[in-house]
Amino acid sequence: MQETRKDGRRIIWLHVLTVVSAAILISAEVFGGAFAAGWAVANLAGLSELGVYLQALFFLGGVAILVQFLIAARRIEPFTTRD
Repeated sequence: MQETRKDGRRIIWLHVLTVVSAAILISAEVFGGAFAAGWAVANLAGLSELGVYLQALFFLGGVAILVQFLIAARRIEPFTTRD
């Protein structure tokens, strides 16, 4: 299941599948934690009306974490190789 592109590089589907699978697992944990943390911090601080904004802030932090994971994962598991 190796595809050769025009520039002579092949896609390594095993690496792509590994990184995508890990990203799905990590995103579920990070975004679930971000949702719970935003709700908990808002309730502990007595700012329940601002809970949605805190959840959005933590969600953006989760996006940053996921992007950094994908960048590092592509460095370790390259998606393409030369023939």
